[in-house]
Amino acid sequence: MPRPVDPERHRARRLHIIDAGLTVVARHGYAGATTAAICREAGIGSGTFFHYFPTKESLVVAILAEGTAETQEFFDAQEGRTDSAAVVLDWVRRSLEDLADPRAPGFIGAVSGLVGSEAIAAALAEEDRIVRAGLTHWLDAAQHAGIVRTDVRPERLARWVMLIVDGFAGQVGAQTGFDAAAEQPLLFETVESVLTGPVRPGHLTRPDRRP
Repeated sequence: MPRPVDPERHRARRLHIIDAGLTVVARHGYAGATTAAICREAGIGSGTFFHYFPTKESLVVAILAEGTAETQEFFDAQEGRTDSAAVVLDWVRRSLEDLADPRAPGFIGAVSGLVGSEAIAAALAEEDRIVRAGLTHWLDAAQHAGIVRTDVRPERLARWVMLIVDGFAGQVGAQTGFDAAAEQPLLFETVESVLTGPVRPGHLTRPDRRP
């Protein structure tokens, strides 16, 4: 009779393989990230790898899905806050923290070449949906509170915030000497100017400028 599966141990092992896969894909690109290399990084046998992930593509999808789940957890954890515009800026700050991972440039570059995959495109679209819904919710609240501009619908504002952050991430992924740390203040200024519009209400502050 087979032993019962320990859910926590199963998830911990799965996350360990996902982390190893992220490292190897970032280091060698998608084509160079062989399952053998991922197994070596994770310290597992190929049988264990294929038990969790039937293909290398399914591993990349799992990496993206894990990021999407963390994004949803972030927005869920903000419920009850009254500083709605600050939630949006906290999301920007969180995105920048993710981009500070030394593996981010390599992984972004690798995934950008995989948009032809239906499974990977669907995973990216789901992340986009979660972020757009979360930002729209908080920007709608910020408009009702009179904190951000009201001449642009919250859905459109959310899309522009995402465009700015995605463009920043694209520069990180291009690995062309873009100094992400040095450019972060200007990124925040750009987001703030989009949210406040031509007339600045004076209520919007960056997370690191709170009293």
